[in-house]
Amino acid sequence: MTLHIPAPWHWLLIATLFIVYPIFHAIYNLYFHPLSKIPGPPLWCAIRLRYVFSQLSGNIVQDSAKFHQKYGHIVRVAPDEVSIVDKDIWADALQAPQISKDPRWWEPLPGLPALGIFGAINPDNHARVRKLISPAFTPRTLISQEPILQKYTSLLITRLREVVSANPDKPQNIVEWFNFTTFDIFGDLLFDESFECLHHSQYHSWMALLFNYAKSTVYNAVPGYYPWLGFVFKKLLPPSMKKMIRQHHQFILDKLDRRFKAIDRPDAMSHIIKAMQAEKTTISMDQLTTTAMDIVTAGSETTATALSAMVNYLVHHPDKLQNLTTELRTKFKDESEMTLDALREEKAPYLNAVINETLRMAPPIPWLPPRITPKEGKVICGTFLPGNTTLVSQIYLMNRSPSYFHSPDTFTPERYLPSSTSDPTSPFYNDQHQVVQPFSVGPKSCFGQYLAWAEMRLILARLLWAFDLEMTQEKEETVWEELKVFVFWEKCGVWVRMKVRDT
Repeated sequence: MTLHIPAPWHWLLIATLFIVYPIFHAIYNLYFHPLSKIPGPPLWCAIRLRYVFSQLSGNIVQDSAKFHQKYGHIVRVAPDEVSIVDKDIWADALQAPQISKDPRWWEPLPGLPALGIFGAINPDNHARVRKLISPAFTPRTLISQEPILQKYTSLLITRLREVVSANPDKPQNIVEWFNFTTFDIFGDLLFDESFECLHHSQYHSWMALLFNYAKSTVYNAVPGYYPWLGFVFKKLLPPSMKKMIRQHHQFILDKLDRRFKAIDRPDAMSHIIKAMQAEKTTISMDQLTTTAMDIVTAGSETTATALSAMVNYLVHHPDKLQNLTTELRTKFKDESEMTLDALREEKAPYLNAVINETLRMAPPIPWLPPRITPKEGKVICGTFLPGNTTLVSQIYLMNRSPSYFHSPDTFTPERYLPSSTSDPTSPFYNDQHQVVQPFSVGPKSCFGQYLAWAEMRLILARLLWAFDLEMTQEKEETVWEELKVFVFWEKCGVWVRMKVRDT
């Protein structure tokens, strides 16, 4: 006997399932899911949608801060995801080979034919590409690359002197100038061609794509959480966007092609070319092109962000600015004396303390894109996490934790000086500096960190040697802690009043 259900009831049954299933699924996530014992905001634990909204709005760091303050160092922020503020995360997850990147975050953007090094999920593939790229960014290679760094730093100072002298009362958006400089440096290091941002005092057209490159990664992850959205996402993406991505990919491909045909020169790409020839690597030009996009984006944007944060904190703390300015102008009688060697930590301690303190308070990447536990699960920071649990390392929140730092929300470069680190009576003596890892650790740490340190030291030192800086009241004040985050901080601008130094 066949049960006959009248046609109208078919639709009622389907509608009921669409309503009842999400409710039962949310109840399961809240009370019966393997992560149900880990505390977190109930709505976020029940459905991922609330977490996605926070990501897409750029408020994920601020929202996470509230949750960690309420629930502790490990917080469940989605049905299968936890957020972690604990120094052991570096050893337990970031240095653990079993912990892999979340593939949902690294789908190729529409129009890109291949993933670069950041999207290399497979450890062997990542190691192969890293082996090819990393020799271009060692401390030893910096010696030959210093003339390139000095060249563009000098151009920055020259252009600023011109615009400030022409209009002394006009505030300058230092964010733009730092972006111009770091972008030009990477253009020269990788392609033997400057993007000429400093020369024209404006962004190159390609930079518009790069500024949205990391942000689009956040949006591109959504179909990974909701696979049925993938079809909709691809259909709704304007053809012009796909065309623009392809055009910019071709733009870099053409630059690489010209660079490969050029004579040898002491830049980053020369080391990569030699490694490719020596290893007879099978990396495709499409993968190398996307990797070059990754390097330019991460390298230029993170360094410019760090420099912008330094200036922002310094003009808000005139006494610290005066301390650093005095150190630089006392030690160096001429700009030509400011070499990378002369700016090392033991030779310019306050400069390096300012950089370290800024990287603590405003790491350029405030939280690391998600990782996933192995199928058998793993103990992370003292808590067992079941297999396929997504975890996020909250670098910014860790650096601001009172568990690790005295007065963690106060900009105090002195905490990094020997007078604090070696004096048991100092309030900063017990600060746990090893917690601060702005370049990450392990096999996926930033291979460009030595170059970044060189740029930060050189650009900040020469800027403050040549100019007097102060905060301006004519523009809206930048409160770093309130900035939105889309992998990187979304900087609106850091406006300062500048005066050419009387020498």
